[in-house]
Amino acid sequence: MNEAIVINIRYLRKVKNLTQEGLAQMLDVKRAVIGSYEEGRAVPRIGLMQKMAQLLNVSIEDFANRDLSFVAEHTEKKSSSMVNAPRILTTVVDSFNNEKIVFIPQKASAGYTTGYADPEFVAQLPAFNLPLPGLAPERTYRVFQIEGESMLPIPSGSFIIGEYTSDAYDVVDGSCYIVLTHAEGIVYKRIYKEDDKIQFKSDNPEYKPYRLPVSEIVELWRAVGYISLQLPGPDNVLNQMQRLIGNLTDEVKQLKNV
Repeated sequence: MNEAIVINIRYLRKVKNLTQEGLAQMLDVKRAVIGSYEEGRAVPRIGLMQKMAQLLNVSIEDFANRDLSFVAEHTEKKSSSMVNAPRILTTVVDSFNNEKIVFIPQKASAGYTTGYADPEFVAQLPAFNLPLPGLAPERTYRVFQIEGESMLPIPSGSFIIGEYTSDAYDVVDGSCYIVLTHAEGIVYKRIYKEDDKIQFKSDNPEYKPYRLPVSEIVELWRAVGYISLQLPGPDNVLNQMQRLIGNLTDEVKQLKNV
């Protein structure tokens, strides 16, 4: 049996202040079944594992593959962690216990900044299955609607598909992320790590980059794609090319200064 699953069942049960009997009742199984899982004598079926992950408010990927007790302890010790305290991600599943993609429309963005960890709030948000070949079923995704022109050529009103990033050290410099911050709420930017700070950079050169302490970061979602209902016209394509050339020119200047 995967050692991470054995550890996580026991660890998350205690975090939730549940006895083996209490967890067994929630899963509609016998207490001895939970004991056999925690002792590594039996392996939960995928359906039960997904149900267990949902009840314990953790993504199925982390539940099955990561020692969450170690992550919590390690996160507490990291002075430069992007997460102030270890947190179990709230997810939504369908009737077959398949994880659904939660959608945060622009009108719900303000509420998400305070309700992101509230299972009841998250459960009220729109959620759906998106059977695209590029989305791995074992990973957790969320869709955020953005507004503004700071990330042109992606137009305002677009829907960004984000893959959950639980560890700050998994951030890829120069990649685009949906970032939930204490100071600014939800932002969509290209980010770069700088010791104990993160640089936020817009693709539109008219917007200046800025930095925030890593302690301001609450959630990270790496952008893997976007959906837009606005089709670009020929003028938009030309403007996009000009902006891209401007970005390249600025980056070359920065390299020369270095």
